[in-house]
Amino acid sequence: MAGDFEDIDILISGGGIAGLIAAAAFGSRGFSVLCVDPAPPVTDEAASGADLRSTAFLAPSVDLLRRIGLWDRLAPFATPLQVMRIVDAGGARPEARLTREFDASEIGDQPFGWNLPNWLLRREISARLTQLQTVRFQPGTGTADVVARDEGALVGLSDGRRLRARLLIGADGRDSPVRRALGIGVRTLRYGQKALAFAVTHERPHDNVSTEIHRSGGPFTLVPLPDRDGRPSSAVVWMEDGREAARLAALPREAFEVELNARSAGVLGHLTQATQLTRWPIISQIADRFAGPRTALIAEAAHVVPPIGAQGLNMSLADLGALIELSGDDPGRAESLRDYDRARRPDAYARLLGIDALNRASQARARPLRDLRAAALGGLYGIAPVRRLMMRAGLGLR
Repeated sequence: MAGDFEDIDILISGGGIAGLIAAAAFGSRGFSVLCVDPAPPVTDEAASGADLRSTAFLAPSVDLLRRIGLWDRLAPFATPLQVMRIVDAGGARPEARLTREFDASEIGDQPFGWNLPNWLLRREISARLTQLQTVRFQPGTGTADVVARDEGALVGLSDGRRLRARLLIGADGRDSPVRRALGIGVRTLRYGQKALAFAVTHERPHDNVSTEIHRSGGPFTLVPLPDRDGRPSSAVVWMEDGREAARLAALPREAFEVELNARSAGVLGHLTQATQLTRWPIISQIADRFAGPRTALIAEAAHVVPPIGAQGLNMSLADLGALIELSGDDPGRAESLRDYDRARRPDAYARLLGIDALNRASQARARPLRDLRAAALGGLYGIAPVRRLMMRAGLGLR
C-alpha cells in the first residue's frame, strides 16, 4: 500500500457482538474508533439471517458492560440466571435420571449472569454507537489488506480508503482476515457437530434456571428468556452430530416438536417451537498468538469454543477487558500487546481444553460411557468445596 493514510486511534475489523462492544468500550474512553464489517447487522428476530442464539453475560462481563456505559441500555431486556442445572438423561429412556443444581447464592448475592438474544444485542449496541461522538460504525465495508508495523497498522478498506491505526482489533470471526494477514496460524479441533439454535415457549416457568441436558450427540441447553405472548420462553441450543442435526432441521414442524420434546426430557413440560431454526458448526479453535505489531485478536478471531457453560462471548469480553486495561493512553504499544497475549492466551487455552473434554463427554453414545459421565457429575457435585470452585472457575473468578 502506498499514498496518504487517514490516522485513527482504533480500527475494529468485525461488527459482530464482540466488535460492537469493543467500539463502545474504546469510544467511551474518548478514542477515535471506526468499526467495519462487510455485512450489516441483522437486528430483527424475524429477519432472514437473524442470529437466534442468546448470550448469557456472566457477572464479570456485566461489570465490564456497566463500566463502558452499555449495561443500563441492555438491562431492561435481560433475564437473570440464578441457577445452572445439569441433567443427565443418558439412561435407556430419554428422561432425567440425575439432576444437579448450581445456585449462585452459594458464592455471592448476585445471579450467575443475565441472558439476552443475540439479534437484540446487535440492535441495542449499534444504537448506542450512534450516541458516541468519536465512534463510527460502517457496515457494508470490509478489511481488504493489512500491513502491521510498529508505527501503526496500515489498513486498506474495501471502499478504497486507507487508514493508519494505533491499534487494529481483529474481531472478524473464526476465519479472521486480520489473523490471516498477520500470518498467525490456528489449532482447530473438529467434532462433526452442528448446533440448532431457536426459541421455544413451555408449560412450566423456568424460574431463572438455565438447564443443560446430556444424553448423546452433545448438550441440549435451555436458557431463560422473557415471556413470549404471555407464555414462559427459553432459548435453545441443541448440539447434535452433523447428520442428525440436518435430519432434525429438515423435519416438518410437528415431527420436529416430537423430537424436541423427547430430547428435553420434559424438564419444562411441553415445548413449542417459537422461531425459525438456525444451524451453526461446532469447533474448538485457538490462534497461535493473540497479537502482532499494533494488532490484537479478540473473540472468535482468537478462540472458538462449543456453546457449553456460557463461556464463548464471556471469554471475548475478558479479552476486551484485558486489552482496555493494558492499553493506557497509547493503545497498541508493543509492551501492552505482549502483556495481552501472555495474559489471555493461556487462560483461553485452558478453558478450551476444559470445554473440549466436557463436549466429548456429552457426545458419548455408548451406555457405559454415559453411566460413567453421570457418576462423575454426581460425585463432583457432592463435594461442596469442589462444587463452589467449579462455579467460581466458570465465572472467571479467583
